[in-house]
Amino acid sequence: MAAKDRWAPLAEGRRVLVYVPGQMIYLQDTEASQFYYILSGTVKCFISSSGGDERTLTHHRAGELIGEAAFFDRQPRVSSAVAVTRCTLVSVDREHLEAVFARHPELAVAMLEYLARTVRLLSAHVDSAFLQADRRVARHLLSLSPTPDGLLRCTHEEIGSSVGVSRVTVSRVLSEFDRRGWIETGYKSVTLRDRAALEALVAGTGT
Repeated sequence: MAAKDRWAPLAEGRRVLVYVPGQMIYLQDTEASQFYYILSGTVKCFISSSGGDERTLTHHRAGELIGEAAFFDRQPRVSSAVAVTRCTLVSVDREHLEAVFARHPELAVAMLEYLARTVRLLSAHVDSAFLQADRRVARHLLSLSPTPDGLLRCTHEEIGSSVGVSRVTVSRVLSEFDRRGWIETGYKSVTLRDRAALEALVAGTGT
């Protein structure tokens, strides 16, 4: 099964939910009685401070899950999610998930792997403030899931919002990465060419 279709069983027998751009899907600090599987569109997950400041965590697209971490630990949601484009999703509650796992037991391990990636993403945001801009951008690129053809679908604005730097800075950093042969930039996309070089930069062992 292709990576983008891994979670297709979650949609079996579920009603498709439609969200228009700007519509909230769930709110920070609310109960997480379900999570969501994105069928189409782009969703932004973000954290809001008590002072009203907003920090983008990441953008999710078709084939990905949102809201799963709080769902599994039964704690209030630590972030909010909003539709960036017209989106279609299905919601997954515990009863439905147990039924899916019974029919597709291999998805249980895949879900654990996905949760581990979510934890890494949140950890990266906690300590990214201590990194220089180029290392922040590199870490963000490494956290993204590529499409089946190897592309990372992201814009300069999305990257900048996620790592807390300006679009101009993101463009400068990506141009330098491209010049070094670490990535190849395209229209609203980036292709990783030398993942090891980016990992070394983030670790502080690269140049």
